[in-house]
Amino acid sequence: MKALTKTDFHFEGQKNVYHGKVRDVYDINDDVIVMVATDRISAFDVILPKGIPFKGQVLNQIAAKFLDATTDICPNWKLATPDPMVTVGLKCEGFRVEMIIRSILTGSAWRAYKEGCRELCGVKLPEGMKENQRFPEPIITPTTKADEGHDLNISKEEIIAQGIVSAEDYAVMEDYTRRIFQRGQEMAAQRGLILVDTKYEFGKRDGKVYLIDEIHTPDSSRYFYADGYEEKFEKGEPQR
Repeated sequence: MKALTKTDFHFEGQKNVYHGKVRDVYDINDDVIVMVATDRISAFDVILPKGIPFKGQVLNQIAAKFLDATTDICPNWKLATPDPMVTVGLKCEGFRVEMIIRSILTGSAWRAYKEGCRELCGVKLPEGMKENQRFPEPIITPTTKADEGHDLNISKEEIIAQGIVSAEDYAVMEDYTRRIFQRGQEMAAQRGLILVDTKYEFGKRDGKVYLIDEIHTPDSSRYFYADGYEEKFEKGEPQR
């Protein structure tokens, strides 16, 4: 029951290692990466002193399941999961944005809306919405990807104008984001859950856009229980 909070491997061909908030990422010959999902816990960009046993395994296996279940939609970085806590995959040049997609007005989006905001990352929001209300269709609200501290909201137009991502690559990322999210929602519904919002990261390799990192895990996504959602929404009660 010991938590794995630190790794220090030395693989053949290893170029460097990056210790993130949760994952340790080993670069092998600038071609392949070995990503270890540790049991570290991060909250508000701070790594907490103790880990939770099996947390890394659960995260890694959920991500692997969803990566395998979306290969018909877009290519992704995963090559193998040789251990429950490890994914080996292709090294890609990551885009400096995270694609956040939301189906329900909640969390930071709700807080901004409540304060009068009617436009989020360039997306116009309808008047008269309530907390935890579904959007007419999911909205994409990208953020810049910060090395440290908080990511910042940014619009599609700003991303393209600032040359962070080309218009062509952004269109591909946007299409993939909507389709992967729909697949994730369908899979969640089979388990009695609503995939409320999530984030995807993309990279490029040999001129092709790849889905990278984790997807649809509790670290990167918000889920509600489907049972009781409508009733709680009507009563203005917090969702499970």
